[in-house]
Amino acid sequence: MARQPKRRRKPATRKKSTRRRKAAAHAPRRRAWWRWLLGALVLGVLLFGGYLLYLSQQVRVAFEGKRWAVPARVYARPLELYEGAPVSVAQLRYELTVLGYRKVRRPRKGAEWSQARGRFIIHTRPFVFWDGEQPARRLTVRIASGRVIGLSDAAGRPLDLVRLEPAEIGSIYPAHKEDRVLVRREDLPEHLVQALLAVEDRRFFEHHGVDPRGIARALWANLRAGRTVQGGSTLTQQLVKNFFLTPERSLWRKLNEVLMALIVEARYSKDEILEAYANEIFLGQDGDRAIHGFGLAARFYFNRPLTELQPHETALLVGLVKGASYYNPRRHPERARKRRNLVLEQMHRLGFLDARQLRAYQARPLGVSARGHGPQHRYPAFIQLVRRQLARDYREEDLTSEGLHVFTTLDPWAQKVAAEAVAKGLRRIEKTRRLPAGRLQAAMVMVTPDQGEVRVLVGGRRAGYAGFNRALDAHRPIGSLVKPALYLAALSEPQRYTLATLVDDSPVRIELPNGDLWSPDNFDHQAHGRVPLHRALAQSYNLAAVHVGMDIGVQRVIDTLHALGVEREIPPYPSVLLGALPLAPIEVAQLYQTIAAGGFRAPLRAIREVLDADGQPLQRYPLAVRRTVDPVAAFLVSEALQEVVREGTAKSLQRWLGEGFAVAGKTGTTDDLRDSWFAGFGADRVAVVWVGRDDNRPIRLTGSRGALPLFGRAMRALHLQALDPLPPTGVEYHWIEDDSGMLSAEGCEGAIRLPFAAGSQPRLRSACGERGGPGVLDLVAEALNAPGAAAQSRRLACSR
Repeated sequence: MARQPKRRRKPATRKKSTRRRKAAAHAPRRRAWWRWLLGALVLGVLLFGGYLLYLSQQVRVAFEGKRWAVPARVYARPLELYEGAPVSVAQLRYELTVLGYRKVRRPRKGAEWSQARGRFIIHTRPFVFWDGEQPARRLTVRIASGRVIGLSDAAGRPLDLVRLEPAEIGSIYPAHKEDRVLVRREDLPEHLVQALLAVEDRRFFEHHGVDPRGIARALWANLRAGRTVQGGSTLTQQLVKNFFLTPERSLWRKLNEVLMALIVEARYSKDEILEAYANEIFLGQDGDRAIHGFGLAARFYFNRPLTELQPHETALLVGLVKGASYYNPRRHPERARKRRNLVLEQMHRLGFLDARQLRAYQARPLGVSARGHGPQHRYPAFIQLVRRQLARDYREEDLTSEGLHVFTTLDPWAQKVAAEAVAKGLRRIEKTRRLPAGRLQAAMVMVTPDQGEVRVLVGGRRAGYAGFNRALDAHRPIGSLVKPALYLAALSEPQRYTLATLVDDSPVRIELPNGDLWSPDNFDHQAHGRVPLHRALAQSYNLAAVHVGMDIGVQRVIDTLHALGVEREIPPYPSVLLGALPLAPIEVAQLYQTIAAGGFRAPLRAIREVLDADGQPLQRYPLAVRRTVDPVAAFLVSEALQEVVREGTAKSLQRWLGEGFAVAGKTGTTDDLRDSWFAGFGADRVAVVWVGRDDNRPIRLTGSRGALPLFGRAMRALHLQALDPLPPTGVEYHWIEDDSGMLSAEGCEGAIRLPFAAGSQPRLRSACGERGGPGVLDLVAEALNAPGAAAQSRRLACSR
């Protein structure tokens, strides 16, 4: 029987067909899914690439554009040393301290000095002045009796003139209050770089922005410690975090940090990255000012440039990277010391220090400066004046971003002396007068008479406090300080008024435009009749001033005030004649500068030169002096103001400066004894002092009891130069009988010698003057009859 062939199983065939049909049906879907996946992948690559380009652009702009807003740095005047310069031992020591120079036994390098009595050996720093660069040099300076008596170089050769570099006294930084002193890579001390490598990023010069080995090492250390003891971020990652990103903690920010670190490493060299890191890292807080970068931190903590720091000092700065507040050496010195020593130990482990150096550096004190605010923050009132004067020529963004160097007129030594005089003087007044402690306030402005340079500006009894600046903004009635301007206006008409002219000091009643009567009075409530003009000024008689002022016209007095430098509008009221004119001390200083300079007004200035960030001259502030009042009249007023000190309301100033010391001055007191003023000048300084209360309550102090002692205290310490002016052309001296105002002669009773504009002297002569002075027989008779009285009369005549 034949075998039947096997039949194929139809169900299997049907299954395969079904699968094929299903596969065929799903094939379009699979192809669509793969196309979608490929498209998403391409899109992701494009988006990621675009994002990388965006991050790369951010990095490029930051590194190659304006990387930081660099504040304008403000400098004091440089101290000039030459034979005969008025510099005391105490002043030179102070100036070197402010500059951050180290006192050592044997100066061997820059910014070091030593002293043996009046002999100083100084190694200066190089510095770029507005007129060129001055190299570092070794000096020998000898001082005796408050003057330089010898100046020579390292070889003993005499030097004509040397300028110490000016001290930095402030900076004008942007609204976000970040400050930096930019340093270049070549200026970073090698031991600073070694310290950074030892504790922050050992493989900095080997990795490409991210260090997996460092991350693993930090992770292992943290796991072993059970807490975070070590970070895995590289210096590049830290730079990116500080430079570009917010401080938030998130995976997205960390991813951005890694990507940008890789971009930075790809685009820039290690030296460029290290330089950027050194200028960006946050290292402390000074009030509302953030301290960024090692350059500024060196000045803030040690008051010296970064290049002058030693390894234990840079180790302290590097230790602050971990936590500037937690390891603040001023607030937490023990923490800071332990952190510094740990940095030094890590440097030793990596071979940067040997065992001897490690022990020596770890044993040293922290060495930070005592003050939380360096010298650059002791002068807030003066910096306000600088900012106001700069605002005339620069935009705010230029001042806070372009890295300008502003050279000013501030005298640090005189500022220190004046600030101490104000603080001590006010405490003394409050104690002796039994006034509430701390209530009195004061302001002092000191300028040079010939150039109008502002050398001192004290804005209150706390000179380092950046609050209300009374020297610039306390507008108070000036009282009798207006009288020199009034008499200057009168003396500008020599055919009508001279120092010998008898003026009326009698009661006066003036009807005002509103119908009110104004009847001023003298301080002593007495009328003195007819008195010579010079005595009316010396004794500050109000009634005489009003009579003279009304005679020449109130507007004429106002015009003279404007000519002397008062810029504000002055209402033409008769009360202006007695100082009902609110002015700030800086405005009064301008007024008296013009008088002290013999009628030549030099607009007060606080700025000498401005350089750009590269040290190139940007703008000069030249001296602008012009004659605004009659020099002869100005000289006559200056002579009369010396009498104010010799015999008038400022006679007590001789207690401070010595009897017979030639100085001009004027007291001022306002109604109800609310304001006490004094303005005075010698040959080298003009100063104005105001004392009062911020709430404008009476202080019960006249000008001679409030402001004058502060002036005297400061000028005695600064060794004010006595006046010895040469009379201008057109001035003649004559002997005058004081009580009558007639011409007299030398030796006549009551005769005094006064200056006059040529031809304006009196025409009438006294009886003694007619005879040409007392004869020999007259003098013998005087000596026989009243020898004591005659001698006293002659002494009085000569002393006046």
